[in-house]
Amino acid sequence: MKNIVLLCAAGMSTSLLVTKMKEAAAKEGFECQIAAYSLAEAKKVVPDADIVLLGPQVRFNQKRIKGDFPDKIVECIEMRDYGTMNGAAVVKFAKEKMGL
Repeated sequence: MKNIVLLCAAGMSTSLLVTKMKEAAAKEGFECQIAAYSLAEAKKVVPDADIVLLGPQVRFNQKRIKGDFPDKIVECIEMRDYGTMNGAAVVKFAKEKMGL
């Protein structure tokens, strides 16, 4: 089971996207854990992640997060997919980046 971690400014704005992603993953039978956290919680939650997805509002932190966790996949969610809450597209993106 893959662990997908979303990071945003406060951990709140991505909650709807997480719901949409869980629905999309269930629909295609992709077993995964998806949760959103604030950027401040990164040191606690990233070590267990298979992939870290950054919300558009914190994308400028990508280099720092990659530096702190060089063995982790750290990507930015496309602004369009985030804005439209396209959970299926974000799940597809995460799977591609994990090589699935």
